[in-house]
Amino acid sequence: MHSNKINQLPMNNQQLPDSVPMSSEAQTLYNALNEIIYGKPDLIRMLVASFLAGGHVLLEGVPGLGKTVLSKSLAAMTSLDYKRIQFTPDLLPADITGTYIMEDTAEGRRMRFMPGPVFTHFLLADEINRASPKTQAALLEAMSEQAVTLMGESRQLESPFFVIATQNPIEMEGTNPLPEAQLDRFAVKINVASTGEEALLRMIRERNDGNPPPPQIIMSRQTLLECQRQVDEIFLPEAIAIFIARLVAQTDPQSSECNATLKPHIRYSVSPRGAIWLTRVARALAFLDERSGVGFEDVAQAAPHVLGHRLILNYTAKFDGITAPQLIDKLLVDIEKEVLHS
Repeated sequence: MHSNKINQLPMNNQQLPDSVPMSSEAQTLYNALNEIIYGKPDLIRMLVASFLAGGHVLLEGVPGLGKTVLSKSLAAMTSLDYKRIQFTPDLLPADITGTYIMEDTAEGRRMRFMPGPVFTHFLLADEINRASPKTQAALLEAMSEQAVTLMGESRQLESPFFVIATQNPIEMEGTNPLPEAQLDRFAVKINVASTGEEALLRMIRERNDGNPPPPQIIMSRQTLLECQRQVDEIFLPEAIAIFIARLVAQTDPQSSECNATLKPHIRYSVSPRGAIWLTRVARALAFLDERSGVGFEDVAQAAPHVLGHRLILNYTAKFDGITAPQLIDKLLVDIEKEVLHS
């Protein structure tokens, strides 16, 4: 993992604005979620940061780790309209986007659109990799364009529109890996670790039936939109922008700038969308900490989750048991050394 020296990298003496007015609201949301799901503060921090940045989240982990409870609680605490889709092998695209039905009226028969569950503010796509690739792709336009097009007519989705998708590890039976184009639509991918002994003990002592307390509303929809607007205004020093650009550029195996350690293991590089989302999530992490400017540590914390699922590895890496987040961490260390010695 990257060292703490990354926080000490030069920032070109650029001055930061003094205040982040609504970051305390976001901190309250983060603290409340930690009282719902015990023992996973890093997961919750990255989830809330992506939420504030306006990015969709993919959670991967075995069943029973609290992914669904966390999603429902976040929607309830932000008073957003919430819908859930259980992805199964027989789920059809129309079950997500909606469809036209024929109905009889006084003027005769006509087609009427019946909106699907995607027409909401907060959508949980549960076990998304159990559905067919065609059905998975039905979410693609909604996630990237915030719109649904059927029979040549486009319908906009209201803001905010946020998708949390959960998936089981690809080694489990009955799963269909998400294609790269769909993975790229998720701002972050987070691997949900198992619950530790201390959190389990607290859960056993405090929750006889295993259920968390009902979540309370922390912020309104308008407050959330204002928080997202303020995240966009978090100051990005020039040194941080250069750091992000260098980080993404060095993942391209076709480029002379590619990191020598990574090059033998990479098939395809991180897309430009990865650089954009890394910047946005880093801004949100700074906002959560009530800081008005992005630091190197924000980028380092976000990078494995934002870039890991966008970095496509070759068979050599898979054979050697090397993962994309591991390579991103190694790249962070190498770039830190470059900057410190430049």
